[in-house]
Amino acid sequence: MAISNTPRYPWDDLLRTVNDKAQKYFAESRAVPPERRGGPDDGFGRVTWLGMPGAGEAEIARHEERLGMRLPPSYREFLQVTNGWDEYNHASLRLMPLTEIGWTRDVDPELAEIWDELEGQDPQDQWYLHQESMSSSLYISEYVEGQVYLLNPHVIGPDGEWEAWDFATWHPGEIRHRSFWDLMEREFSRYLS
Repeated sequence: MAISNTPRYPWDDLLRTVNDKAQKYFAESRAVPPERRGGPDDGFGRVTWLGMPGAGEAEIARHEERLGMRLPPSYREFLQVTNGWDEYNHASLRLMPLTEIGWTRDVDPELAEIWDELEGQDPQDQWYLHQESMSSSLYISEYVEGQVYLLNPHVIGPDGEWEAWDFATWHPGEIRHRSFWDLMEREFSRYLS
């Protein structure tokens, strides 16, 4: 089966919209006097683009070889537009660049170990999380305030998309999305309304 390199997801439009709305929010926040916003200006929101330069096909292929798998289409296309994303907020989303992503067992062995220890527990609890998938999920975001985004290579759709997880301490198990694109549309929805 031939793999198409034609973009299927409008990442450039989505990310520029999110970036523009975030910049507006940052400007409004900086306009508030320091004593009212809780402290001095620490440079919050001073960058003009929340992303990074996009990754080329050769760089993506090199990391796919390191991981031993081809990345899902929506995530590959995201990386071509921006090789990482940082809302520049200590309590917000930071999608890591290719050089930092890896299997959960390697990037965050403690998280993988906690969930792997649940194997053999009450079967009804397994509804919340596929424990066999935690160690081998792809760790793509920084773990911030108990939340991380993971891609699950054990659930792949006919379009090559991997299931995407929002895994956080404040909800049981993972919140599943059909793809990385679906996860990010939900994540960015606060900027789109």
